[in-house]
Amino acid sequence: MPIGDICNRDVVVVRRKENIIEAARLMRSYHVGDVVVVEDMNGNVMPVGILTDRDIVVELIAKEVPLDSVFVEDIMTLNPVTARSDSGVWDTIQCMRTYGIRRIIVTDERGALIGILSIDDLLDLLAGELTDVIRIVNAEQKRERELRQ
Repeated sequence: MPIGDICNRDVVVVRRKENIIEAARLMRSYHVGDVVVVEDMNGNVMPVGILTDRDIVVELIAKEVPLDSVFVEDIMTLNPVTARSDSGVWDTIQCMRTYGIRRIIVTDERGALIGILSIDDLLDLLAGELTDVIRIVNAEQKRERELRQ
């Protein structure tokens, strides 16, 4: 299954020059732990960074940095790891594991933003798949009991 079929396409985005407080407000308002930093290039919305709630806490709040003068570009992760929408689930999981990331930006063949896929999305998918496997086993056991009667 391609990850473009399961990624979240409602991505919360910000621009580099956005104040960090506004980025945090967006995260709170949309109940997300990250925002994708984008730029418009040749008519496409291109991901150029990612900012997480953890970045804000570890890099700013814990260091008691005054937030009113900090911009997204000051602490965002540049050149975030991305995966093409036609990548398979297994390959995407391996990529996330290799880079030690909990979310990956999904792009089209031009590198334009399509969505984001989190570890939670993958857990939901895999839990559903495992439930289907359990149903197969249960159905087989039921059929065997009926045949013995």
